Amino acid sequence: MPLDFLNSTPLELANVMKEQGVKADYVFFFSYVQPEPKDGGGIWSAADELVRVNTAMLSNFLEALKLAEITPKRVMLQTGAKNYGLHLGPTMTPQRESDPRVLLEPNFYYTQEDVLFKYCKETGAGWNVVMPSFILGAVKDAAMNMMYPLGIFGAVQAYLGRPLVFPGDLASYMMPLDLSSATLNSYLEEWAVLTPNAVNQAFNASDNSAFSWAAFWPMFASWYGVSYQVPEDENAEYISIPTQYEPPPRGFGPRGTIRLKYALTQWATDPEVQEAWKALTQRYDLQSNPFQCGKDINRIFSFADNALLIAWPLQFSRSKGHKLGWFGAVDTLESMRQILDEFVELQMLPPLPTLKM
Repeated sequence: MPLDFLNSTPLELANVMKEQGVKADYVFFFSYVQPEPKDGGGIWSAADELVRVNTAMLSNFLEALKLAEITPKRVMLQTGAKNYGLHLGPTMTPQRESDPRVLLEPNFYYTQEDVLFKYCKETGAGWNVVMPSFILGAVKDAAMNMMYPLGIFGAVQAYLGRPLVFPGDLASYMMPLDLSSATLNSYLEEWAVLTPNAVNQAFNASDNSAFSWAAFWPMFASWYGVSYQVPEDENAEYISIPTQYEPPPRGFGPRGTIRLKYALTQWATDPEVQEAWKALTQRYDLQSNPFQCGKDINRIFSFADNALLIAWPLQFSRSKGHKLGWFGAVDTLESMRQILDEFVELQMLPPLPTLKM
């Protein structure tokens, strides 16, 4: 039963819920709209619009629940690592659920939380907030997906006989990152809403698996049967992009700087790359074209650029969940390979030529 949380009134939403006989003990809210970024800005640069649309969706939905007289036991809201200001520069490490809000610019995660807390106070429902890192999963037309553009990159480079050149510098190549497989996220979220002692608590969500691009890149190349290139030494020429704020989100020290040879958003505009995708599409009857227009290219590939080029640690503290009994884990590298295969099944990527784990 599709509902438009943004462009429907709470009363309209409530009427549909009543007509359909909707009842809910537990509510999981994942809805997200990615507005167009500001001209020349990064993927999350339209901060005010992000706040407006994403807060409105949750507010309309929760108000509709009240009008429909549906009061769940628990409402689970999924947010993410932008809670810590990771998109704005270096943060405190490890990132802990108790860290203060980063108020350098508007953040829709905070306004969504405030709407949720108010709703729960008014209705007596409990809440949970779960915050994943970059999410690993295979779905059609996800607003933010790291593995799909990586799979496109690997498939096209293999078709063209080109190596997989890591786009960032040595710092981003070696940087420890926690990634978050979608299936494990869902297990954590189910555990949270069903655990009495976890009521009204926020939790970080990650694979509990040490990861860096340095560990992934050679394996990634082996999956596509191509060579690869690691970053050159620190004296090599890179494009340097400083982050906006000093001090950065952690509250002290210099701003962060991203250094890159190229970006996937730039790579995706290469006519040879686009012709290669056309050939792969015809050969394997692919059902997705990530190169339709500049807007699609930016939407699909810029998220992967953010993950590849981050030059400060993303290391979630997991102590809070552990103290309450959550110890879920998955091998991130195995998860990434499985997700590429799932994109193949969705006919969004061509088959991978090799399997070497």
